[in-house]
Amino acid sequence: MYARVKSIVGCALALTIVCVAFAQSTGAQERQGGQGRGGAGAARASTLPLFFDVNFVRPPSQTGQTKVVQENVGDQNLELKQYGLHESCLLTSGNPGSETTPFSVWSGECEHPFATMFRHKTNLVDLTGAARIRWTVKTSGFHVARPVVKLADGTMLVGETAVASVPMLMQSEIPIGAIRWIKLDPKRVVTMGLQNAPFNEIWVPNVDLSRVDEVGFADLMPGSGHGTGGYIHVGQFQVYGRAVPRTPATASR
Repeated sequence: MYARVKSIVGCALALTIVCVAFAQSTGAQERQGGQGRGGAGAARASTLPLFFDVNFVRPPSQTGQTKVVQENVGDQNLELKQYGLHESCLLTSGNPGSETTPFSVWSGECEHPFATMFRHKTNLVDLTGAARIRWTVKTSGFHVARPVVKLADGTMLVGETAVASVPMLMQSEIPIGAIRWIKLDPKRVVTMGLQNAPFNEIWVPNVDLSRVDEVGFADLMPGSGHGTGGYIHVGQFQVYGRAVPRTPATASR
């Protein structure tokens, strides 16, 4: 009888030791891994800073609907760059301060594909890691807005990600690192293939986004004119990434 009681007590003691050791191990793992999971008291994963915010504005010199020009870009550190056979086709739309029809840009009068880009005067941008675009988009018909980047060496790429929102201007975010890219002809704003690529592959491999000169958006379809036929409508356009100071070579482009 005494031996049996001794055995039971020994088992209970051993189980207690195992439970305590497991709890201590789990607590240590949680303290070490808390940062990765964003647990209470742990630092969250780093968020990249806002590199630029286009912030479309209407200058006092404009009334009604006009072509989009440099003065419509609120950030004076940004240069407006427009590409395509009809480069200055983008028009202003909406009213400053309106919640239902905010001031924005509209592509209905673009008779050819176009790309609208923004270039920071003193910095390139590193779009690796957690870089992203936040924008507000409305579309009509089969039109979609696509992200576009121009690398420091002049290569222009359009992303596979397509954003559409027919009912209203809708805000969304695009993680840059998840995008596949196709080379874009800056004059005609059409996609281009790769030389000697197997199986007619068109995706550009191993894109280095650590030194990006310009960032913007494109519509690869002609607009249908006024009305609800086909266009893209872009309001807010923000880029989150790391600033990279320009060298004399990239500053002169």
